Amino acid sequence: MMYRKIMVPVDLAHIELIEPALETVADLARHYKAEVCYVGITSSAPGSVAHTPKEFGEKLDAFAQKRHRVHGQPVSTHTVVSPDPIAEIDDRLIRAIDEVGADLVVMPTHPPSHLDVIMPSHGGKVAKHTDASVFLVRPRKA
Repeated sequence: MMYRKIMVPVDLAHIELIEPALETVADLARHYKAEVCYVGITSSAPGSVAHTPKEFGEKLDAFAQKRHRVHGQPVSTHTVVSPDPIAEIDDRLIRAIDEVGADLVVMPTHPPSHLDVIMPSHGGKVAKHTDASVFLVRPRKA
């Protein structure tokens, strides 16, 4: 199977936590000669990363260009503005897959635990509601 466009959700406030997923995206993008679309979800209210959605989009673009220098493949960005990003993250990511035309989604995830009952995996819900392939990347063990 060939992938043409890989979508990766990014949290600009916690880049260090998603580094394993970013490394995986870089490898896959090089292997498939695919474009990488970095998707960020922000609030319309000022936040810790940016004061406005426009500023958030500019920071997401700068991040994408920095990653382009790492893997060399074409990049794009997609900013999603939500009144409540935490509550709407899954639905907004599912919608973004179609909006950007991704055929593969690479997402960071947490190790499985008993907390999954009350805090289910975002990747699991996304995979259930899209035709795109979903690749979940667990954090490295210390």
